[in-house]
Amino acid sequence: MAIIVGGLRVVEHNALVFRRIWRGSIVVSFFMPLFFLASIGVGLGGLVNRGSGGVGGVPYVDFLAPGLLAATTMQTAAFECMYPILGKIMWDRIYDAMLATPMAVRDLLAGEVAWIALRLLMVSSIFWVVMATFGVARTPESLLAIPVSTLNGLAFATPIIAYTATKRNDSGFAAITRFGIMPMFLFAGAFFPIARLPGLLQALAWLTPLAHGVALSRALVLGNVVAGDAVLHLTVLAAYTVGGIIVARALLIRRLVK
Repeated sequence: MAIIVGGLRVVEHNALVFRRIWRGSIVVSFFMPLFFLASIGVGLGGLVNRGSGGVGGVPYVDFLAPGLLAATTMQTAAFECMYPILGKIMWDRIYDAMLATPMAVRDLLAGEVAWIALRLLMVSSIFWVVMATFGVARTPESLLAIPVSTLNGLAFATPIIAYTATKRNDSGFAAITRFGIMPMFLFAGAFFPIARLPGLLQALAWLTPLAHGVALSRALVLGNVVAGDAVLHLTVLAAYTVGGIIVARALLIRRLVK
């Protein structure tokens, strides 16, 4: 019970901060997928459809949209868990202030994970609306891509929180973006099938949570879910999320508890 109360206090703090910036955040969350799907899905996709009849028997925009949904939650999670978390640890000392109350590190972590889940749920829902506008999300089952993409984001969020807990400055964040987030964004199946990659790169892609998030989101939107594959994808995403929480808690305790 105590962890729930403490976590809710952290969520409340983040919500009060978000109240100042929510308009800009909502606008970006809506127009970014709109521009991506219009320019790449419809524009470039028109050439793909004429040249090869789409991808896997579906129009390119239908193939692209659910992959971008998962990739967007990855990017959102990375953004939320680098500079904002480090700021609360080092620059603003917000966590020190919170820990001066009866709250514990587990409360901080529970609240941050809950808040990030809410942000990812918001971003995913807006993206689904944009997909529906383009006629991609046609079935009620496609709504399940919202919680799946949220879990996909959490699979990145918790390990990145663990990494941020070890940092004394922001020098490592650019490396995460350049050598982690961007390669996964480009090569984990969002834009083209992983099967088109060389064998070694296919294996590396499937080791990442994004490949599983993309595959399951796409299957739900296109209506071709295979139960065994779905269980595997969910297991990988959950393992990354839970493993990140365990490591993040240990590292935050070592960092914050004097």
